[in-house]
Amino acid sequence: MPEIGETLRETRMRRRIDMTEVEAATKIRAKYLRALENEEWDLLPGPTFVKTFLRTYAEYLDLDPRLLVEEYRQRYERPATQDLTPFGPGMGAQRRRSRKRPRRPVWPFVVVALGVVALLGTLYWLGTLDQEKEAPPRVATATATATATATPTKSSRKKSKKKPAPPPRVTLKLTASERVYVCVVDATGKQVVGGDFLEAGQSTKTFRSRSFRLNLGNAAVRMTVSGKRYNPADIGQPIGYELRPGKKPKRLGEAVRTKLCAT
Repeated sequence: MPEIGETLRETRMRRRIDMTEVEAATKIRAKYLRALENEEWDLLPGPTFVKTFLRTYAEYLDLDPRLLVEEYRQRYERPATQDLTPFGPGMGAQRRRSRKRPRRPVWPFVVVALGVVALLGTLYWLGTLDQEKEAPPRVATATATATATATPTKSSRKKSKKKPAPPPRVTLKLTASERVYVCVVDATGKQVVGGDFLEAGQSTKTFRSRSFRLNLGNAAVRMTVSGKRYNPADIGQPIGYELRPGKKPKRLGEAVRTKLCAT
């Protein structure tokens, strides 16, 4: 079977399609399209982006995207770590032993609990009888207390507290724990981070805007939003968020996320 990049390049040239036309139609940057044709996978944001861009490019050229994506998986993707990790010896035996443990009977604990409750009830009843015998009648005090309770003063009423208004702007700083693709767009539509990579330990400067939209290649990044730290959900694929003042990060839909920094 021909190489993946060679198939894409020959099909495009045979149909006499310029790279700028492909970029405008697929919303994929020309540098990423050239990387697909040259099979320079390291220049692309990650395996998930490679398969997404490869599928979109193949559909534009009327090729079968499933064959090209499957060819990429067989040649270049590595199996997941969890598929290669065998179960430790003796784990099944330990589970069987834990299942065979007999359950302890519950009724002795129930009898003890009922006995304690009965004893406490008896002591409380005896104490109540002694208080009734010793306490003198207090008619005047009860009346005064009832009158005072019936007419509360204005000062005792609690005033409703107004919630503080949310801050008009939100601040954002990103710190990578591993190599991660990052795209950040502020409230005006400006790309403050335009589809670049952050290396492990690298941080962006602190940005300020009324809102932000993020497109992250993976979850290996810490977001500091208005002084609070958040970690993206590790879903095994790219993820996007919308940040607004006084609110927690809101996850973006897939259609909105893929449009960020796509052109």
